[in-house]
Amino acid sequence: MKRGKVRIDTGCVCEQYVYSVPERCDIRTARPKKPRFKDEAERAEHRRKMAWRDHARKVNENFCPGDLYSTLTFDNRHEVHTFAEARRVRDNYFRRLQRACPDAVIFIYMGRGENTDRIHFHMLTHGIPREIIRGKWGQGAVDRIVELREHNYYKQEDGTLKDYGADFTGVANYLIDHWTPEQGGHRYKCTRNARVPKPEKPKEVKRDYSAKNPPRAPKGYELVAVEGNQYGYWWFKYVKKPMPKPVGRPRKDRVELKS
Repeated sequence: MKRGKVRIDTGCVCEQYVYSVPERCDIRTARPKKPRFKDEAERAEHRRKMAWRDHARKVNENFCPGDLYSTLTFDNRHEVHTFAEARRVRDNYFRRLQRACPDAVIFIYMGRGENTDRIHFHMLTHGIPREIIRGKWGQGAVDRIVELREHNYYKQEDGTLKDYGADFTGVANYLIDHWTPEQGGHRYKCTRNARVPKPEKPKEVKRDYSAKNPPRAPKGYELVAVEGNQYGYWWFKYVKKPMPKPVGRPRKDRVELKS
């Protein structure tokens, strides 16, 4: 069997996956063997997981710390009750933002509140000032606009929290989880200028990789997650080591000024 390895870089995240193909295959065109599923539910879960992973890659590729995460709600006067109505409002708002900021990157999501059952929107934006997000809405309240953080913490198997830096996989999964079959159509709407991550060309490797023997981490990165299956497929996730968080602010009279 031949062993192939592919690398995908998205923002501060690097993924590498390793797979096996028959000796007669060309490693540049062969694909990993598809897993077998016990039932349709297991197949659907696999597809969901792959879709969520692809979405997280797009979010990490297009957004960085300081970009904005917004929550948009409807007031009683403008409340909508179906996702068909909400989609029309969403698309009109989307176009207003694009006219105001033609070069902006926008990802927008629809969902229902767990307690209120009212439809609302979430949005990630790059290149749109806060005042335009608020000013172009006009359907109710902009509940919050916050900046994406430079330090994001994820729970480990031992229960501790680890700083993954500017890895926005958590917020990406939270947002796409708002989609339900009731909505139909695509799980989210984004601008056409959003960058689509492109993996590097596959290359043949001689080493046998595993959870205990992962590929070497790229310079400045550290391994944070590993998954594998019985078909020789292994997935490794690395994140760029975050800079230490600053402790307080220096006093002005202690700042060294350079000419």
